[in-house]
Amino acid sequence: MKPQMNEVTMFNTRTLAACAFGVALLTPGLGAQDLLPSRRVGEPVAQYRNFALKSDLATVSTSAGVQASDAKMIHERPAVLQDLDWRPSRWVTGSTVASTDPVDQLVFSFYNDQLYRIVVDYARERTEGMTDADMIEAIAAAYGAPDKPASRAARAVSGGIEAESGTVVARWGGAGHAVVLYRESTYGAGFRLIVTEPQLDLLAQRATADALRLDERDAPRVELERQKKERDDTRATAEKARVVNKSVFRP
Repeated sequence: MKPQMNEVTMFNTRTLAACAFGVALLTPGLGAQDLLPSRRVGEPVAQYRNFALKSDLATVSTSAGVQASDAKMIHERPAVLQDLDWRPSRWVTGSTVASTDPVDQLVFSFYNDQLYRIVVDYARERTEGMTDADMIEAIAAAYGAPDKPASRAARAVSGGIEAESGTVVARWGGAGHAVVLYRESTYGAGFRLIVTEPQLDLLAQRATADALRLDERDAPRVELERQKKERDDTRATAEKARVVNKSVFRP
């Protein structure tokens, strides 16, 4: 029996959407030169677009066209952990044509000035109607065939952001990189891709746990110091006001 016309139309629409998404992944965008460097089929890729894992903050910020000073300090001890948020322009540079790039936002995370994680949130209107299979097909063009479900199930969720990202759709892995595609569990859910350097990611998780313990341990001392500074600032302000007011006061 031949498929009905609406079934054919739906199939063609999904196919075109997946192809378009794959083209967006594999073509220049976000101010990038290339998604991935020239490589042989099956060769591992430790980057997302032109953002290579282990790059320093200055390199990433230059590639993204943002200021390194925009990076947010997460922890300063026992390691320096920073995040750099970036929302790509919705317009093609130097043109009035709207961009078709599916990326809505990227968050670059650094451990001691080394890029260890990239969180990619895709715009929902750019992935609307696309199935899990469509997304896997598009991303596989960059990272190869995903891991088998059995090996995926054997891997535990590694950290807080992963646990909050939704349902795991597929995983990819290779030398120096791990890639996980999530479908968000909220209403009108979209897709998220997280690319990590496993060794640095583990160090960052340990550093985060240690930083929280240190913050908790030092909280009483920090609070006392804050209160003392507040009192000192109040006294200093009052003294300045006293000097000015005394000089001009007339009973």
